[in-house]
Amino acid sequence: MEIALRNEIHTYSGGLGVLAGDTARSAADLNLPMVFVTLISREGYVRQELDPDGAQISRPNPWVPADWATPLPAMIAVPIEDRNVWVRPWLYLLTQPAGNTLPVLLLDTDLDQNSEEDRQITHRLYGDGVDYRLKQEIVLGIGGQLLLRALGFSIATYHLNEGHAALLTLQLLRETRRVQEPGAPPDRRLYDRSKVRERCVFTTHTPVEAGFDRFDYDLVERLLGDFIEIEHLKGLGGEERLNMTQLALNLSGYINGVALRHAETTRRMFPGYQIRSITNGVHVHTWMHASFARLYEARFPHWAHEPEMLIMADQIPDEEIWQAHQQAKAELVALVREATGTELRLDLPIIGFARRMTSYKRPHLLFSDVDRLLSIGRERPFQLVLAGIAHPADEEGRRLIADIHEHVRELAEVIPGAYLPEYDMSVAARLVAGSDIWLNTPLPPFEASGTSGMKAALNGVLNCSVLDGWWVEACIDGVTGWSIAGDPPGEGDAEALYRKLGDVVLPLYHQDRARWIWMMKQSISKIGSVFNTQRMMRRYATEAYMR
Repeated sequence: MEIALRNEIHTYSGGLGVLAGDTARSAADLNLPMVFVTLISREGYVRQELDPDGAQISRPNPWVPADWATPLPAMIAVPIEDRNVWVRPWLYLLTQPAGNTLPVLLLDTDLDQNSEEDRQITHRLYGDGVDYRLKQEIVLGIGGQLLLRALGFSIATYHLNEGHAALLTLQLLRETRRVQEPGAPPDRRLYDRSKVRERCVFTTHTPVEAGFDRFDYDLVERLLGDFIEIEHLKGLGGEERLNMTQLALNLSGYINGVALRHAETTRRMFPGYQIRSITNGVHVHTWMHASFARLYEARFPHWAHEPEMLIMADQIPDEEIWQAHQQAKAELVALVREATGTELRLDLPIIGFARRMTSYKRPHLLFSDVDRLLSIGRERPFQLVLAGIAHPADEEGRRLIADIHEHVRELAEVIPGAYLPEYDMSVAARLVAGSDIWLNTPLPPFEASGTSGMKAALNGVLNCSVLDGWWVEACIDGVTGWSIAGDPPGEGDAEALYRKLGDVVLPLYHQDRARWIWMMKQSISKIGSVFNTQRMMRRYATEAYMR
């Protein structure tokens, strides 16, 4: 549904889209024969403004497709409410530094052939209303498959990235339908599900029931009509409502979660399915700060194509690592000054936190006991930089942003801090590279994977995180970063966080610079060499696509 191709193309909202963009960049680097399909989302997601009290004001964030993409001379029609809705693709050619290219198709219904209502289907990423969302998923799944065929692509494997594209499986299923005698009762053997499973790979990213798209069958019948018999659909997507994750699970031959822990959680949610794990990664060339890239280029020129070479980063002299980090930190300090007027110091540690602002990410955990935090800050001074956008309909998320602003003002005399507005790829790149400590406090087990900490680790920024998602695999406490382990888990996390910051992390920064730099190098070499999208895509190619 979303992909982060570049900052100027507003077809993404957060981590899922950034991961899709990094996946495409590594697919191009590795010269994999792939094409990516998404929606054009002309109005973008949200352009965030913050009033003086920290209240989020959600503005449209449009972009002009003609500035970056080329409309292709092809159209197909998808059935929605007994009428044809026409879909045209735009081509964005993703070009990587080595010269490799990869096609990305952006599906658009804003055409003269469509009604005003249908022209808006591809306008807003994750727009309001279940009707709107299902129409988008019809265009993405069914329309995407039809357009690939119309454009002459010969697709061996379809990779469904989250359940949004699951209706693609129904289009493939229709192509296997046997002719049935007139008046005969419904027969599940009319369709050859095995042929669809042979061609489909499904990656689920959501570890919570509430995150799965579900649609009432009355709505499905109203929008899709007789596209496929509803009794067949209930056998695939659930009896009560159409569960897009359930549909994709039943019609995919290879299924995976995005971290070892996430796959375990998903197997408990959906017993009986073989759910593997391929842990997410990040595109090192995109997220590595230029000061670090120069260090690696001088020593191992193929580091971007083969990030495994980053295992040698621990051999770089301490002073060079520290100076590279200070350059990245200076850029973050300048950004904070420009965006908020807050003046931070280079000689004090910066704790960075940036997430989609929603309750399970627990951005408020750090502020659970303000007096305790002030006490820690007086003894071991530090600074805070936070960022993140809430969905316009997420009242709790917007309230969290306002609360954080209040806490930042409350702490300001002891702990300087800032909340950066308009969080996007550009802001994220400077924040993950310029912080000293990267904080992550989700409520387990709701973090499927997480990738911001991987980006931070590439730049020698040390993770301090709850043991969930990818961090379960990457954390060597006191070596690659630190764990936050409450007792009991979840409930005692605030106390564990304060103990770790006050007793371990901040004293180390202030008192033992050599050990801190040693940990920075361990983070780069042990995390950067493994948690990258080159490794991830090689695994998808060999384990999922070539099975």
